[in-house]
Amino acid sequence: MMNSAMLETALTAFTTFFAVIGPIDTAVLLASLTPNMTRAERRSIAVKAVLIATIIILLFALFGGPVLRQLGVSLAALQVAGGIILLMIALEMTLSKRGSAASLSPMESVEAEDKAERHAELAVFPLATPLLAGPGAMTSAIVLAAGTGGNPALMAAVVGAILGVMAITLALMLVAQELHQVIGITARKAIVRVFGVLLAALAVQSIFNGLAGAKIFG
Repeated sequence: MMNSAMLETALTAFTTFFAVIGPIDTAVLLASLTPNMTRAERRSIAVKAVLIATIIILLFALFGGPVLRQLGVSLAALQVAGGIILLMIALEMTLSKRGSAASLSPMESVEAEDKAERHAELAVFPLATPLLAGPGAMTSAIVLAAGTGGNPALMAAVVGAILGVMAITLALMLVAQELHQVIGITARKAIVRVFGVLLAALAVQSIFNGLAGAKIFG
């Protein structure tokens, strides 16, 4: 009986996190954001981004619920705030004339220290958060963890699903260079804008869900 419950929890968590994190989309976006970087530089960014995002999501799964209750912050408020942040990023991706890849290009400086700092910033923002560890992943982690009722086995299933999805995400991001070689400049710009539109839709949906959860309109 417990094995069945663990399997169901693990499958539900895996499907949920795979959908909200979007490993394939993130890998393609990484290739679009780093067209002028070497394989080693892109690998370093991918590892850092996935590691940071994994820690954030695990922290929300393990401690998010109690912390939010102590602060008096509802899941609805988290959804609205996260949706607004995502919407701002989506508008920049969609409307920017230079494109995200140009604005984040490391070619403006040849100093190793500046380049390393720029890579670290890219790994943290926007890759680790809010693209990987975004409001959807954070909220999902809290909700799924709360659904385990404190059962250690079920919580382990949720944590295992998180680690599984993040491992797949890292594997796909590590081959982003191959995607970059296949995708041309025009297609890259189109992909950034398409993902910007999709991200905007997800952001608005997150805001709608938050408002509905807060019962603002009734």
